[in-house]
Amino acid sequence: MTRIRELPLHEQPAARLATTGPAALSDAELLALVAGQDDLAVCAATLQAFHGWVGLLRADLSSVTASLGTPRRATHLKAALEIGRRLTLASYDDRLQIRCPTDIAQVLMVEMLALDQEELWVACLDTKNRVQKLARVYRGSVNTALVRVGEIFKEPLRINSTAIIIGHNHPSTDPTPSPEDILLTRQLVAAGKLLDCEVLDRAPCKCA
Repeated sequence: MTRIRELPLHEQPAARLATTGPAALSDAELLALVAGQDDLAVCAATLQAFHGWVGLLRADLSSVTASLGTPRRATHLKAALEIGRRLTLASYDDRLQIRCPTDIAQVLMVEMLALDQEELWVACLDTKNRVQKLARVYRGSVNTALVRVGEIFKEPLRINSTAIIIGHNHPSTDPTPSPEDILLTRQLVAAGKLLDCEVLDRAPCKCA
């Protein structure tokens, strides 16, 4: 049986969540509860079609609607996924201090998780390498022909940041820095020295 209403009451996802906790439920069962989809087979097929939760977060509403059956189910799911994304970001509040590259990478990955276009972000840091602000600088193709060095430093200088970290996503999933990435980094490092705002292409690492 794949329809929840046909299962014994104690085996239905809502009952199991109440007795054993949400961690005991499968992804398909969680999706069924959030979206209000009674058919677990549909939920499992949806997760497979979109390659899991990240794929569903990135997908447009119409394609999710087509998979789950109704706009209401799709909007409920999209809202829940956005809550999860914001909850993750909230855990990085209270002036996150950057001690190693992983610290800032985790924050930027959450911010950029659902993006289908390339974006360039700047993390503004204070004297103790605490994040003052994350700012999106460019959206679309990011290359040296389009990126203005002054635009990247505009916000950090406005809030008196002493250092910045630059990050951008690769929708192609290939994280290898391009020659343009390397050239832009060199230009930013040189400008940072002149502006007394250090560019940390690698954050000071104190992690084991």
